[in-house]
Amino acid sequence: MTDEKLRPREAGRSLVQRGTQGETVCRPMIEDEFLSSEGVHILESWNVSEDPQLSIARARLGPGQASQPHRLRHTAERYVIVSGTGELQIGSLPPTLAHAGDVVYIPPGVRQSIVNTGAVDLVFYCLCSPRFDAADYEALPGTSTEPLA
Repeated sequence: MTDEKLRPREAGRSLVQRGTQGETVCRPMIEDEFLSSEGVHILESWNVSEDPQLSIARARLGPGQASQPHRLRHTAERYVIVSGTGELQIGSLPPTLAHAGDVVYIPPGVRQSIVNTGAVDLVFYCLCSPRFDAADYEALPGTSTEPLA
C-alpha cells in the first residue's frame, strides 16, 4: 500500500539544534498530526533518510477507536504506551490489554491492531526498524474487534 495519507513523506519538524557531526534535536509540530488511512492520528517525530535504521511516530486513538488490522512486511515495530489503555491483537497472542509504560514488540510480517478500551485518548509511540516506509504497509481484512487468525 502506498497511501500518501498513511504517513507523510516530509513531516513538519522544528529543528531545535544540529551539530557538526550530525547530532540533531528536533521537535515535532503538533499541528502536523493527521488521521491516517488506518484510523490512527499520527504525528511523525523522526523519519529521515539520514537515519535509515529507525523511525518514530506518536500515535493517538480516541476512546472506542481502533486501528485497521495490518502488517509491516519487512519492518519490526515497537509500541511504547504513554497514556490510556488499549487491547492489542497481535499475531498468535490472545487479546492483551496494554497500559502506560508497556512496551510491545511486533516482528516483521505479523498481523496487528489495537483498540482504545479506555475513557481517555490512548497515546503511544511507534518505533520502526528499519524506518517506516509506506510501501511496506499492508492493510488486512477484518476489524480490530474480530479474533485474529
